[in-house]
Amino acid sequence: MATKKYTVTLPEELAEAIRAEVGPGGFSRYVTHAIERQRERDRLGELVDRLETEYGPVTEDELDAAEAERREIERMHAERARAESVTAQPEPGQAECGSRSASRTVCG
Repeated sequence: MATKKYTVTLPEELAEAIRAEVGPGGFSRYVTHAIERQRERDRLGELVDRLETEYGPVTEDELDAAEAERREIERMHAERARAESVTAQPEPGQAECGSRSASRTVCG
């Protein structure tokens, strides 16, 4: 993507805090990322407005159902991550020394 330099005015404390966090050269990337996220939120807000105009507002029951589904998905992902971490550990007596091939640990 082509880039172009712009001048913006920011509160000094905010700009300096960001610059300190991201280090040299990271400020523009940080600001670009923040603007991209804001544009995504703006587009999502527009979509919600259109959908609520067409179908009506989301009800409390629908919000509760969506939240329950989100919690269930998070639980399933956490279980899967735990299972994968258990199966990724070497068997007792097996060396931990390098990359794994499809069927064995490769030791050099």
